[in-house]
Amino acid sequence: MELCPRAKVPALMLSDASQALISDVFEQPDLFRDSLRVTTRMVLWGGNAQPIPVAHSAAVVSEQKLSERVRPDVPIFEPDVDSPAWTIHSAPPVPTTEHRFGTRIAAAVPVSLKSDPHACWIESLDSGWLFMIPSADGEGWLLAVGGPVESLLDRSLLIASQIAGPVRAAGQFPAFPRISDPLCQPGWLACGTTAMSFDPLCGDGTGHAVREAILAAAVIRAALDGREPLESLLDHYRARLIAGFYRHLELCREFYSKGRSGPWWEAELEHLTKGIAYCQSAMTQGMRFRYQLTGFTLQAIP
Repeated sequence: MELCPRAKVPALMLSDASQALISDVFEQPDLFRDSLRVTTRMVLWGGNAQPIPVAHSAAVVSEQKLSERVRPDVPIFEPDVDSPAWTIHSAPPVPTTEHRFGTRIAAAVPVSLKSDPHACWIESLDSGWLFMIPSADGEGWLLAVGGPVESLLDRSLLIASQIAGPVRAAGQFPAFPRISDPLCQPGWLACGTTAMSFDPLCGDGTGHAVREAILAAAVIRAALDGREPLESLLDHYRARLIAGFYRHLELCREFYSKGRSGPWWEAELEHLTKGIAYCQSAMTQGMRFRYQLTGFTLQAIP
């Protein structure tokens, strides 16, 4: 199948912390008031013989709808110079090399649901995993990672029984963690999925992307202000992003070490271990946190 970009996400499941962050940034306290709520997570992971219900609290919203809701409050940017002092690379082409830590490919397909419209489901299989969330009354989205959707559903003990009707094939996209190198240079920053991309299993990509954008804006603001050394600001940006990527890989390793045994899981764990070693090496090369955010402004750490 044709590999498609991950830019358009049909359904985002956002934690309470991510909702609070986005609502605060755009000063819209009611931003998620009408969003569908997920209150239960059904888990069949690793050696569990039976699915385990876990209390959950999240909102489900499409990326397009979320963008439309916040767009009226975002001013239209019209550069008044032909050669801007700074460029934020959020889409190709970008002057970086991409490091990939995994081979897993995912597909997202719409499904009709049989059961609880306020539950999400996650299930590990011998060579991949399935994750399903509701999106509207009786409808949802299925994320299949590690193999063709039909093949994974044939081996499913939990999620397949929650789906009504046939599931059609879908385009595929990469679901492994990736990071660019370098992340920034004088005059430009990589941001969003151009800087790094997360495994959707952990569910922390959207919140991290918002925090990353806040940091990028603060770094450029401080650089234009001229009161702080540029190299110090760029070192801080690198350090923060690599530290966030490192935490994500550690969380992935925890999940994947408990998924299943077998060649697929072992291979993906090996990739994650290499990624963790990459981050550890980068973090020992003199990078450190030099600033802290106060609102949307960087303040030097004494």
